[in-house]
Amino acid sequence: MTVTYSNRVADAKLGTFSRLLLRWRGSIYKLLYQEFFIFIGFYFIISVTYRLLLNEQQRIHFEKLALYCNNYAELIPVSFVLGFYVTLVVSRWWAQYESIPWLDRLMCLVSSNLHGTDERGRMMRRTLMRYASLAGVLILRSVSTAVYKRFPTLQHVVNAGFMTPAERLKFDAISSPHNKFWIPCVWFANLAVIARTEGRIRDSVVLTLILKELNSLRTKCGRLFGYDWISIPLVYTQVVTVAVYSFFLACLIGRQFLDPQKGYHGHELDLYVPVFTLLQFFFYAGWLKVAEQLINPFGQDDDDFETNWLIDRNLQVSLLSVDEMHQNLPPLEKDIYWNDSDPQPPYTASTVETRRPSFMGSAFDISLQKEDLEFPPLEQINENEEANHSTPLIGPLGRLLGVHSPSPHRSNSRLSLLMRRRSGIPPGLPHRDTGNPRGGEDLRDLNVFMSTPLYERPGFYSAPQTPLNGGPTYCPRFPAHGTPNLCHAQRSKKMETSNENADETNSLSPSSKECFVWPLGSTDEQEEEVADSVESTPSLKTDQPVQTPLQIPRVLPLAQRFSTLLQGNQSLASPDALHTPGRKTTRPIFSFSPMNSPNLHRAASRISHGQTEVTSEGGTKEQNGSQCSSPKDSGISLTEGDFTQLMEVIMEAGEPCQQGQSS
Repeated sequence: MTVTYSNRVADAKLGTFSRLLLRWRGSIYKLLYQEFFIFIGFYFIISVTYRLLLNEQQRIHFEKLALYCNNYAELIPVSFVLGFYVTLVVSRWWAQYESIPWLDRLMCLVSSNLHGTDERGRMMRRTLMRYASLAGVLILRSVSTAVYKRFPTLQHVVNAGFMTPAERLKFDAISSPHNKFWIPCVWFANLAVIARTEGRIRDSVVLTLILKELNSLRTKCGRLFGYDWISIPLVYTQVVTVAVYSFFLACLIGRQFLDPQKGYHGHELDLYVPVFTLLQFFFYAGWLKVAEQLINPFGQDDDDFETNWLIDRNLQVSLLSVDEMHQNLPPLEKDIYWNDSDPQPPYTASTVETRRPSFMGSAFDISLQKEDLEFPPLEQINENEEANHSTPLIGPLGRLLGVHSPSPHRSNSRLSLLMRRRSGIPPGLPHRDTGNPRGGEDLRDLNVFMSTPLYERPGFYSAPQTPLNGGPTYCPRFPAHGTPNLCHAQRSKKMETSNENADETNSLSPSSKECFVWPLGSTDEQEEEVADSVESTPSLKTDQPVQTPLQIPRVLPLAQRFSTLLQGNQSLASPDALHTPGRKTTRPIFSFSPMNSPNLHRAASRISHGQTEVTSEGGTKEQNGSQCSSPKDSGISLTEGDFTQLMEVIMEAGEPCQQGQSS
């Protein structure tokens, strides 16, 4: 019954499917040749009648009818209706195949868990599997014409050995108007419980597994009964059939070749045989025949299920597994790979080319350059993160275009700019060092640094440092709006006269080069503000003289040094300097990085606006400053100071600074 051609299409070669067209059993030719000849016969009868039997007036009426049928035949949705219908039929056909009862799982459970080598144990195992086979025979006898022809009555079932005469009496004694294929399942469940009571099934969990598999088998039988009872709605089948037949009925007239001399559109040739119309009939009618054959696979067509073979197979295999194979095991032996940790099964000469190495993953074939295998330093990774965060569109755009964003490199002009700031020269002013024959290049270095994007400048992402205590802070580093920077001028004067600048600058570590503050805003505004602050510094010194810095001995306790520092700073604040309007000053961004260089620990730790500088001799200096009116500025700058010492001073002081005393 079932036509199998899987072996012929195992390898896709030239002519593989072409050779399948020559098969007759199970082919579309065998299924459709009768309807095809009928269609050709009717077509040529109409053609001969038009050409030979009709007069001129009758031919004119027939030609009008043919043109009309040809124009409106395409309005019938044959391909849509037929395609959906065949898809539904094929899915239903495969679902019915999956519902066929197979006894393999049930027989394995019974053979391994119903113990007893005596005659009663053997009888129980065989009877259980015979009941399961009997349930399959009864349901297939109800839905399959081939099985019903094999077992037309129950007596035929008894004669075949699926049921004993006593069991038939019990079966007939149960009065039920419904199909009684479920009765052997009930017998199976009761007998399994008796085997558990006798101890032949030693565990209730195993009994549950056996009954669960039996219920699965009964569910499949019930699903087959449901497929046989509930078919595809008849109206849908009728619509498809009428659509196909009416379409080709219209084609019998509309696809006739008319007289070319009359000049009808599309009828310039007279070929007598409608080749493409015949192909269209072959496809659509063959499609409908496929649906007719698959709508009920339990018949006797070429592609219907082999139900009788299935009954024989289930009975033979199940009885063999629970009887002769019960506790009949081969002896345990060591396999040939016992001492081999990597077994290699052999290949024949015809299959040696199919041996392939194990697939490890597609990423294992990637090759990298030698420099890509090294771990970059942490500083470089941080710079890349700053660049990506400052320009959020570059990262996704680079990944979209397949281009990696370049790593921001440190400019060599930063060291020169740091040296100039320490020497007191404002940014943007020409500077020439008499001791440096290349002093003219400092301005070029500065211009290079000015052209550097903001996100590459140090301190761009630094946040203002927040003091530990919650009290008001004192001694901010940067001036308020309109207040000149006194600390900048004094620091410039002191650093010009200092001889330690060159040593300190040369001893800067790479991490300490980023510790100076870079304010926001344009370069022109910064140059103008610094120049104005330098010009206004002498006038401020005359109007408001700066007191002599206090000397705080280093040997004093930290709390006493901190209180002395506060007393010296209270006299530096001035209301006039704090609230001088008329100038807009950009807010700087604080930057802090740890000082790891040993030489920097010898440098002074300056605190802005009254900051204390601890010299290498142990003495301290205090510089002037003005308070900043910004609420977000903590007033503490650690760009060149010792953070640990400052925290010790604040923690030991224990009292917040008072800002109101100076005002």
